[in-house]
Amino acid sequence: MQDELSGVLEGRDVLCFGHDWTGDPLSKTHLMRLTARKNRVLWINSIGYRKPTASARDMKRIADKLKKFTERVREVEPNIFVLGPLAIPVYDSPVVQRINKELLRLQILAAMKSLRFKRPLSFVFNPTGSVVTGSLGEDKVIYYCVDEFTAYSDAGTRGLVELEEKLLRRADLVVVSAESLRKSKSKYNARIELIRHGVQWAKFRKALDPETKVPDDIASLPKPVIGYFGLMADDWIDIPFLSKVAQRFSHGSLVLLGKVTTDMSEVTRHANVKLLGRKPFEELPAYCKGFDVALNAFPINDVTLNANPLKVREYLAAGLPVVSSRIPEVEVLGDLVHIGDDHEQMLQKIEEALKDAGPKAWRSDAMKDESWEGRFEELRRHMAAHGIR
Repeated sequence: MQDELSGVLEGRDVLCFGHDWTGDPLSKTHLMRLTARKNRVLWINSIGYRKPTASARDMKRIADKLKKFTERVREVEPNIFVLGPLAIPVYDSPVVQRINKELLRLQILAAMKSLRFKRPLSFVFNPTGSVVTGSLGEDKVIYYCVDEFTAYSDAGTRGLVELEEKLLRRADLVVVSAESLRKSKSKYNARIELIRHGVQWAKFRKALDPETKVPDDIASLPKPVIGYFGLMADDWIDIPFLSKVAQRFSHGSLVLLGKVTTDMSEVTRHANVKLLGRKPFEELPAYCKGFDVALNAFPINDVTLNANPLKVREYLAAGLPVVSSRIPEVEVLGDLVHIGDDHEQMLQKIEEALKDAGPKAWRSDAMKDESWEGRFEELRRHMAAHGIR
């Protein structure tokens, strides 16, 4: 098998259209770090899918983009270079699309020239990359689809739908992270493969290490400590459910870690809720050590039903019992996860999970073969099968 993969994704120049490099490590981050071991990667920061508004949050985002634009391409890790491009996040105007294409093309080509990139492979994780894909002298284009972007409540313009369809038809290979995405995207491209998300098992296993110290801000909280980490945004967090968790377990604590972009006041009005903000990825195993149960508190909608939540495998790698809403890609994990069909059932599942609370080696061991290294080898095998080296 290794002979068949010889030269696949080795010694290449790679373009990656992803989220902002400084954001939380997602599937694209893990995969590109592995790619960078034997290739050079130009990481192109998020080309936004949302129309800007006059909100303070959007104004800050625009200011951050302008700041990043003034920075030169920088090497953030060995063989990973980051470009923060400027683009207009409006996709239902043909005129703006043409302006965006030329604006982005010139910025990316300038970065490629400075790095002496030639015949790059393009990995497009965000369909807005379709604006410029195909005009950069790429050898091959891979669309790595990890979400139903067009279902986002703050995105869904017809222009974005058309951009994704164009990318799907153009791609030399489409990789998806969920079976539902494979079914919905395969009508546009028969060259499609499913690679489910992996986990940094050894890192999260540290939750079981006697030397790992539970962070001070949760170490003395009343038990049980029910925890969640991840983005708290309109499409991604079930606020009414979290409020019910805080009420049902008022004798314990509900700990929420992550970036917040929605109103959480319905949850934080409860005295036993600790909204602690975004924590460095390196610290998450220590927080897991302090959790008794972990939540995948996704509401049910078109975005989450097509998602493959990384956090579930990370919780399990830390040995934690997990309670989740009924998300198809969580169901794949079988009896390792306590799944509920409504709020009351999920509350009951938390009570059930508390009977075997805290990190346990047997749950962590079940994730040992779900590594990102294994997923990377799957990617290389699929590339080889489709003639992409």
